Amino acid sequence: MAATFTVERTRTIQAPVEKVYPLIADFRQWPRWSPWEDVDPDLHRSYGGAESGRGATYAWSGNRKAGAGNMTITDAEQDRFVDIDLVFEKPFKARNRTTFTLTPQGGATVVTWHMEGPRPLLMRIMGPLMNPDKFIGNDFDKGLDRMALTAPAPE
Repeated sequence: MAATFTVERTRTIQAPVEKVYPLIADFRQWPRWSPWEDVDPDLHRSYGGAESGRGATYAWSGNRKAGAGNMTITDAEQDRFVDIDLVFEKPFKARNRTTFTLTPQGGATVVTWHMEGPRPLLMRIMGPLMNPDKFIGNDFDKGLDRMALTAPAPE
């Protein structure tokens, strides 16, 4: 079993890239579409750094299911991509790199959500029972579906 994992999902969103990019680059927009925002109705959120794009930060703390952690946008290019350093503190410690790539396609936007990180020994031992693609991939699908419903349609 590999020492690292990669999870990736792609969806075409029926909205122009300039309407989709802010949903990703501004962490304050994430509650509108993120698949994890509703797992704890009392989730504590804090934002810092830049308003959006490079340097923006977001930290959360919640119930057992939501856990705790933080994200920092380490690089971003308007309407093209957003790179995020994602750190989980609870229920387990992990650090992953997440990238959103946006590709205009007519009046629509192709969004690719990519995550990579180390696969801890326990995850390697458990093999198929702890498959990151199944755990995280389903959430990525849910998030991209929500993003598609949230993004303003082309005019």
